Formats: sequence, structure tokens, C-alpha cells
Amino acid sequence: MEKHILILTTTNDFLGKFEQENVRILQQRGYVVHYATNIHEPHYFSDLERLHKMHVIVHPIEIARSPFMIQDNQKALRQIVGLLQKYPIQAIHCHTPVGGLLGRLAGRLCPGKNIVVLYTAHGFHFYRNAPFINHLVYYRVEKLLARYTDILIVINEEDYRSARKFRLKKNGSLYKLPGVGLDRQIFRPVSQQERKTLRDRLGIGDEIFFLLSIGELNENKNHRVVLEALARLRRMHKDISAIRYGICGDGFFRQHMERWIAEMGLEDNVILYGHRTDIPQMIGCADATVFPSKREGLGMAGLESLAMGIPVIASDNRGSREYMEHGKNGFVYRYDDIDGFAQGIEAMKKLCPQKRKRMAACCVASVKPFDQEYASALMRRVYTDMERRIEAEAYEKDKQGRDQYHYGRV
Repeated sequence: MEKHILILTTTNDFLGKFEQENVRILQQRGYVVHYATNIHEPHYFSDLERLHKMHVIVHPIEIARSPFMIQDNQKALRQIVGLLQKYPIQAIHCHTPVGGLLGRLAGRLCPGKNIVVLYTAHGFHFYRNAPFINHLVYYRVEKLLARYTDILIVINEEDYRSARKFRLKKNGSLYKLPGVGLDRQIFRPVSQQERKTLRDRLGIGDEIFFLLSIGELNENKNHRVVLEALARLRRMHKDISAIRYGICGDGFFRQHMERWIAEMGLEDNVILYGHRTDIPQMIGCADATVFPSKREGLGMAGLESLAMGIPVIASDNRGSREYMEHGKNGFVYRYDDIDGFAQGIEAMKKLCPQKRKRMAACCVASVKPFDQEYASALMRRVYTDMERRIEAEAYEKDKQGRDQYHYGRV
């Protein structure tokens, strides 16, 4: 019998960015992988060509990122239920908050199908110091939906402690995953010659201190605090003429960013590179990376930077707490600490070659627990657990059929 699984997310680029290894594991186990997503999100990028090469079956649905876009998400829920009824799908693995909401509701609405439901929480919205409304609404929603979840996967210690308080579906399992796994063949330190070649390609001279951020242009990624830190340095009569701050990413905050850059007079210092597909090469050019997010489930871009020996200036959040050590592999500040980020930039810029070399070694050592081999090994355990549940559900359904036949004859 052919085996089918549905992966559900809100954005079409999620599978290619974060789930390629899981797709390979599933396909090696003989699964036909279906992918339900909003193919028009994000609006500035389509991953359909890569999805085609991954040999997954793509199902466009009207799912929206915001849970408050009720009309779109109601339609998406009907579409997901339709997919579960049309195809012999035995399990659904949902990601992203709205994907987790709709996927688990869809599994609940198809009781006769006995679908095993997995949910990977890439960061609960009721994190420490989150707004009270987040704890009031999102915590209650997650607590309720946990009852419909066979397997719950989290990616940081704070979320793991929260999830342990949930009551999952009968005999449900909870796993803590070390991210989606670092590919150390791709994200590795580059030689000085490679670095020079890459910087020359971008027009970054040897005298330039190059800072880099990677992430969608939105409120949560908080790029503005770095702009304000640079403006603060200039007001403190620090010379920032040799500092370049590049941002790889696009999003609905782009116009805001362009306006802020102009208002702060940072046109000569800040470069908006837009969406890039050469992230390892971009990181290889940098002297340091900056990740000032207000919240992160883990922050793979920060881990990728560290794996390449590039120190990180990060905000203090539950994701960065998994791997950042202030003063060892970078610097950590509150997400709204403009002075802190300014100090971090200045301190990183002034590092002598010996200290920079020691910090680079600490960077590489700090990410070993997040290697892809560990993440892949755990996901194989997860999918073995899933298959055991699928077999148990199939056995129970078959047993019920045999019992009904027997009683019918009697």
C-alpha cells in the first residue's frame, strides 16, 4: 500500500528553506509527500521550481499568516479537509502557527481517517516577556490544540518546558529538536582568499567593516535598532564612514526601511540587498552578523553565521539563549537596547586579529550540538514513532471492521 503524508505551512518557501532533509527522510521511507501552502506568499519570491525538483505534490491553499484573517483561513481549512478526504493521507505534519492551528483542526474534523498529527512549533507566541494578550490567547489555543496532537516537536528549552505542561492526545509524544540541522559542508569557515574574492564581488574593500543581517523585513526582525545604533555612534562622534551594514531579505517593511535610512542619513552605510539565494557567500564576506529579533524560536541564520566562524551581535531571546555566550562567540543585548548594539558594533570593529581568531574558533565550537546529523537522527526517531502510530491506527480500524462483520453475521 502506498504511503502518503501531508506537510502544511503558510509560505511556499518554508519547505525548501527548512524541511528539505525531512522530505528526503520521508521519501527514503517510501512516502509520497504532499505539500499544502499559499503559493503566493511571500509575494516577492516563489519556490515552486525547487519544490518541483524535490518531487513533492504541491497543493495551493488560501492559508494566511495571520490567524485573524478568518475568511481566508476558513477557506483554507475546508481545502485541507478536502485534501485529507481525497488522498490516502495517513499523517499530517504541520508547521507555523496558523499551519499548526488548521492542520490539527483538520485532523480533528476527519475522525474516520485516523490521521496521525505532528506539529513542529518553531516558537510559541507566549514566550517569556511576551505581551499579556499573547499568554491570554495563544497559550490557551496551544493548550487546547495539544489534545489533538499525536507528536509535538519544539526547538528550544523554554518552549520545551511550556510544552511539558500540555496534555497531548492519548499516548502523545514530545520531542525537543536542535533546529532543522546545520549543513556544515555548506556553512563552514572560508579561507582568506575566498573571503577576498567574495568581498571584491560585492565591492566591499579591505578597509570596510562589513555587518550583515539576514531576515525578512518586518517588525519582529527589528532591523531598525541597528540603524539607530549606527546613528547613535555618529552622534557620539564615532567615525562610521568605513562601516557597511547589509541586509539580505525582503518584505512589507521595505518602504519603512528605506524611509528610516534616509531620515537617519545612512544612505552611504546601509545596503538593502533584497532576497538572496547565496547566503553562505554573503556570510563569508562579513566581519560580523547582527540578529536583533524581538523573538526567535531558534534563529538558524545566527547558527549559520557562527558555523562559518563569523561572530554574532544578537538580541536576547529564547532562541539566541540556546547558543549565544556574551563575549565568547559575540555579544548579546536586549532587542531595544540601542546603546548596547552600538557598543557591540564598536567592540566588534575594534577586535585585534588575535582576539578575532579566538572568537571565530569559539563560534564554530558553539554550534556543534546543532549539526544536521543530530537533527536528522532525532527526526528519524520521530517518523518511526509516527509510523508506529499509523500501524496502530490501521490495526484498530481493521479490528473494528472485523468485529462489525462478525456481529453482523451473528
